[in-house]
Amino acid sequence: MRALSVSAPGKLILMGEHAVVYGRPALVAAIDLRLTARLSRGSPGGVELDLPGLRHEEHLSWGEVRAYACAARERWECFRSSGDFQEMRGEDPAHVAKAALGEAVEELGEPALVPETGLHLRIDSGLPIGSGFGSSAATAVAVIAGVLAWHRTPIDFAQIERLALEVERRQHGHPSGVDGATILRGGVLWARKSGRELAIEPVNVRSPLLSRLRVYHTGMPPEATGAVVAAVRGRKEQDPGRIEEVLDRIEAATMAFRAELEREEEDRDRALHLIRSAQAGLEELGVVPGEVRAAVREIEAAGGAAKISGAGSLAGPGAGSLLVYHPDPGGLLDCAMLKTFPFYAVHLGAPGFRQEAAG
Repeated sequence: MRALSVSAPGKLILMGEHAVVYGRPALVAAIDLRLTARLSRGSPGGVELDLPGLRHEEHLSWGEVRAYACAARERWECFRSSGDFQEMRGEDPAHVAKAALGEAVEELGEPALVPETGLHLRIDSGLPIGSGFGSSAATAVAVIAGVLAWHRTPIDFAQIERLALEVERRQHGHPSGVDGATILRGGVLWARKSGRELAIEPVNVRSPLLSRLRVYHTGMPPEATGAVVAAVRGRKEQDPGRIEEVLDRIEAATMAFRAELEREEEDRDRALHLIRSAQAGLEELGVVPGEVRAAVREIEAAGGAAKISGAGSLAGPGAGSLLVYHPDPGGLLDCAMLKTFPFYAVHLGAPGFRQEAAG
């Protein structure tokens, strides 16, 4: 195959972040910011990796790709027992792409790695990194699907989802799997873990509420998602009763928010209450830094509501993506702090993964 291009959307968690790790439901929407992986013939014997968004280029032999995936898997196994997230993740800027390459190569097996095979892989992304927009999951899905398609393996969502979850584990430690599932399928999904399985179903959005949510970026968190998830896990182990009660309240808000999305009419007071309730729960989990809490209080004082979307942050000042709602579209024009955050005019519920072109 001379050339192949695949793309994957980003995602935003509408409600249920952190709670979904512990068997509660989450509402997740694909967004129309996309990441594209372009595959073409490269120099023999390995992969030319081109990540212009990270200003990173690297050439790896097929043996180095497999070795990287093996080492990442071993570090993750150590993390499961030690809880040392940074040791598991490392500092390699191309970590997700290389882990995804490795998982795809392991899936293909030895026959695919003939010495003369060479691949050039370029990844272009419109997704903010490490901020709740699904950048790592989109990378994992696009790279794995692209490499499998390059070797003429039919697109199989179950296979890609399984492999992408392994990559997400190398990046985040204990992910729920909702990111990859949403990025593959698109739309708005209801997701819930039961043991090791993730049950998902599409949500029939009829309310105009979804189109009224606005997306801002409060700044990249200083911690990786996995570090924040690990911190919440530690707090749950120290005070299980209190954290379980918070997770129960987030679950109740998530279930009620789904009901609102499926209604034809918008109950604006109800929407304000549910978004504020979910945000309060996230603040109690300790994942919303002071600077972002102050912005949310200003939005609430102006008659609106806001919540972080994604893991959030332990130290700040940024906490990644922020969903903002106001019954009156012009009701937040005077919010000074909100003006300091970049605004993203995204469509919530966008199409999922797709193969763009082949040659």
